[in-house]
Amino acid sequence: MTGAGRSTPATGYEVSVCSGSNKCPHAASSTAALVGDLTRLLAQADISGFLKTSLGEIIKHHHVFRITLSDCPNACSRPQIADIGIIGAMVPWVGDAPCTCCNACVQACPDQAVRLTDSPEGDKKPVIDRNRCQRCGNCVHVCPSRTLEPVQSGFRILLGGRLGRHPRLALEMPGLHSSEQVLATVETCLTYYKTHSRNGKRFSRLFTRLDQVIPGNRR
Repeated sequence: MTGAGRSTPATGYEVSVCSGSNKCPHAASSTAALVGDLTRLLAQADISGFLKTSLGEIIKHHHVFRITLSDCPNACSRPQIADIGIIGAMVPWVGDAPCTCCNACVQACPDQAVRLTDSPEGDKKPVIDRNRCQRCGNCVHVCPSRTLEPVQSGFRILLGGRLGRHPRLALEMPGLHSSEQVLATVETCLTYYKTHSRNGKRFSRLFTRLDQVIPGNRR
């Protein structure tokens, strides 16, 4: 894991990223362009000043507001335990190109979400189980005939993860989100955090349902 845009704990915030599309063949959607914008949002929100005022003491490691990004669902940077996690995603779709039945997509899927089945036309086509699919894009990457193609790329947003004495995995917002939607959501979360957090209370302890943080959101 590398730390582009990473600040020291004394500043009160941290942005961490995985190795990314330059090094990892599994990248579904690059988060690289988001790193600078997210770091600026944290600086503009003056999270450092807020925490210093709220705590009345030196900012400690467990007070730091963390945003973690990963380019695919392998999530090497562990976005599931950050205050806000961003995961790159790609939605595969079965296009019109004839399938060669090479079985590469089936073998490439770690979640057993792809199988070949007979189509109404009498040939075989890939079928994607949307309940199993993690939107990693592996099947798209290996398809030699381009039968499988990306219909949408974007980002999953996870909120409120933490470690510590009472760890909790982050809650995922429904849907796939654009860069603009990610930034708007993070801005809303930072405002919510500064409005409701007192004495260094972690973001994850401020809510139990996403619609308390994101107006209009429903799981």
